[in-house]
Amino acid sequence: MRTTLFIADLHLSETTPAITDCFLRFLETEASQAEALYILGDLFEYWVGDDDNSDYFWSIKQALKALVERGVYCAFINGNRDLLIGHRFEQQTGVKVLPQETLIDLYGRPTLLLHGDTLCIDDVAYQAYRAKVHNPRNQRIYYWLPLWLRRRLVAKIRAKSKQGKQQKSAEIMDVNEAEVARVLRQYHMPLMIHGHTHRPAIHQIELDEQTTQRIVLGDWYTQGSVLRVTEQGVALEQLAFKK
Repeated sequence: MRTTLFIADLHLSETTPAITDCFLRFLETEASQAEALYILGDLFEYWVGDDDNSDYFWSIKQALKALVERGVYCAFINGNRDLLIGHRFEQQTGVKVLPQETLIDLYGRPTLLLHGDTLCIDDVAYQAYRAKVHNPRNQRIYYWLPLWLRRRLVAKIRAKSKQGKQQKSAEIMDVNEAEVARVLRQYHMPLMIHGHTHRPAIHQIELDEQTTQRIVLGDWYTQGSVLRVTEQGVALEQLAFKK
């Protein structure tokens, strides 16, 4: 059976071995039997740049490369934690880095893929931050910094972000429904798939007298979370961590 898998918000790091182990087992088992795997952002907890070849990141790159070499199409959309994944990562892994908003044909169903942070427009502070870090000029300046300084800078940003989230309501950090409708109308898509909010669900949306779907991928904090799509339908599934 033809199968396409979608994941997001793994937040892999060397400090979360259970998540890493689950992900590597997933690549060797379910993903290796699929037609395609789409990673919709925040694969990593942080990403200081494609030139970071530490042992941990290299092991993840090699696992992805092995999946691609088995003939599985693998694609990635940058999240807010790993927005600097780029061309060198693509070369090292064979994983295709896609635009922030990507249209695909999913077994005859036009589908919009995105990380999902652009839909959270009620979080004004985050959107201002996002505009700064996505500015090409700012990214060039960042890459001029030595790797050790970038690591220190990213750690500081992560700590500040964690503190800021504690002061925000859950509603502010979720999608804005009007923005979801606007984007669906813009692309004329019957299906949208995204991550970022860590609220896995399949939403039915009545829009312009038509039923559309918005599927939200889950995070991997306490178990793996995978969207499985076949020609017969869709299903959100969980993967248990090893005890």
